Amino acid sequence: MKKSGIHKILVANRGEIALRIMRSAREMGIKTVAVFSEADRTMPFVQYADEAVCIGPAPSNQSYLLGDKIIAVAKEKGADSIHPGYGFLSENARFAQQVSDAGLTFIGPSAASIEVMGSKLAAKQAAQKFGVPMVPGTETPLRSVEEAREVVKKTGFPILIKASAGGGGKGMRVVNNPEELEEQIRMAKSEALNAFGDDAVFIEKYVGSPRHIEIQILGDQHGNCVYLFERECSIQRRHQKLIEEAPSSCLTPEIRAAMGACAVNVAKACDYYGAGTVEFLVDEQLNFYFLEMNTRLQVEHPVTELITGLDLVKEQIKIARGETLAFTQDSLQINGHAIELRICAEDPANNFLPDTGKLETYIRPQGYGVRVDDGYEQGMDIPIYYDPMIAKLIAWGANREEARHRLLRAIEEYQVKGIRTTLPFGQWALQQPAFITGHFDTNFIAKYFTPQALQEASETVNKLAAILAAQVWQEQNISLQQVTDTTIKSSAWKKRNTLR
Repeated sequence: MKKSGIHKILVANRGEIALRIMRSAREMGIKTVAVFSEADRTMPFVQYADEAVCIGPAPSNQSYLLGDKIIAVAKEKGADSIHPGYGFLSENARFAQQVSDAGLTFIGPSAASIEVMGSKLAAKQAAQKFGVPMVPGTETPLRSVEEAREVVKKTGFPILIKASAGGGGKGMRVVNNPEELEEQIRMAKSEALNAFGDDAVFIEKYVGSPRHIEIQILGDQHGNCVYLFERECSIQRRHQKLIEEAPSSCLTPEIRAAMGACAVNVAKACDYYGAGTVEFLVDEQLNFYFLEMNTRLQVEHPVTELITGLDLVKEQIKIARGETLAFTQDSLQINGHAIELRICAEDPANNFLPDTGKLETYIRPQGYGVRVDDGYEQGMDIPIYYDPMIAKLIAWGANREEARHRLLRAIEEYQVKGIRTTLPFGQWALQQPAFITGHFDTNFIAKYFTPQALQEASETVNKLAAILAAQVWQEQNISLQQVTDTTIKSSAWKKRNTLR
């Protein structure tokens, strides 16, 4: 364990997460250095940083993925540490080791932990040693179609073929019958090789109606580790999350504690320190199974911050400095409820296809219990080179219903023109009976959502607006008529009295 002073952080990321990290650093009296691509020259995170350096053209493989160049800039600017944010190099074990070898502090876990948990198979093998429940399937990379057929005899159909490396739904295929097994394996391996440079895949029994629930953990370099409760992440499209909340509406305190203990054990299995997330599938009987571990800050971390009162970025920095956790598991508790909507430049009415353009109007909602994490300003263009998420809208409430209504109010106040976004989808989803009751799973969009649903919701809103406008107009006319009548009567009274 190395104790280090952190006085200047290079943030190896962009957009809202870069800005979010810099704000916490500034509150701690720490200077920041931004690295940016040519496409991001005018972005708010570049303006906010104490120093900023352009590192290349827009494509990420010519800028944000250039680890050697990023480290060189850090040393040139006198930064003593690098925070990778999420995405890009955040789960790259080689980069983490390079940062350390350069004499800098990597604000994240060790390269060894990233490497173990970066392979889904290695992660499963490590977690199994601590008795963490697993979905039935293979424990080593699939070697042949014949082996796959033997495995399926035990698990039965449907199965899930998954890439061992990477994430985001790439290299992932559901197989429902023997006839499509060989073709789906071939496609999964090809996709995995193209996305991650590794075609290793494995098989899991497909859990048909699961909930996707993850546990946030924090571990220091002294062996202390705690869980910061769970996040419900079941509302997804293409295996990418859209709505997250904390806590989950389905867990009992006993199951929460059991999942938390398992998450801590997964962290201990790889000597983990820093912020991390252990993901689980939860079936209809609330049995849970280890899915994977993300060795970084998650996009949806704000909902955990709002229910715990902790700043996870500050905790990451403190841990990287060698400090001991300032709290124990017993001192942590859930306060209220938080729900997050990812606002992506996508068209929900067109299969969530990415949209580009200029933010002609961009006005954020405000008010108690509303948080917006974003990285754009009005008038800016949304580039085609990066993830389509432009903001995260989070609402906190004393309970789930208050948080839901507050988020709906915030969505109504959020004004975005010039691009299509997921705001209408969020407004629709939060009002669905399945969401309101908390009885939903990862098939929520497939079960309930259609483009027509948005159109019908829009038509309903328009009708209500028209009715309201007519009512207001009628009330104003009545008031005006009353004022006019009173004025006429008053004038007539004055005239009569004047003539006298």
